[in-house]
Amino acid sequence: MAETLGSLCDKLTIIKLKQWHSEDESRLQSLAIQEKQLQAEINEFISAAVSGEIPKERLTFAANKVYKKEGNYVPDVLGSIGEIFSQLAHVNCNLWHEQEKVYEFEKVEAAEKDKVVKQLALLNLERNKCIDGIDKNFKALVDKISYDRE
Repeated sequence: MAETLGSLCDKLTIIKLKQWHSEDESRLQSLAIQEKQLQAEINEFISAAVSGEIPKERLTFAANKVYKKEGNYVPDVLGSIGEIFSQLAHVNCNLWHEQEKVYEFEKVEAAEKDKVVKQLALLNLERNKCIDGIDKNFKALVDKISYDRE
């Protein structure tokens, strides 16, 4: 997947989740370095995009998920970049906890297994919508900045 602001934000939320759930000092040190690297990469990406160094067509990389929409409700993703980033963080928290169930899937009651798998699928769809939403909003912002300069 090409790097976009949305994909970088997604990576940062996952680093924060790993930090939250880890107690291992060496892992936490490594994650702190990754966090700083991602923060720098986000700042560099935004600066390069606003200055026109990144072609506008590279600011988005739509997930284009193909799935049966009937019976697979995924909430709309609306709002500013910050609002969608917040929604992405929330979705990734939910995904983290749902994925934890899969690591010990044998302990999940048989009647609940289908629900876990379905929830993972829906959360991943919402996650991709969030990433796409951040990218679309950011591209619109860069387009506006470019237009205002002209």
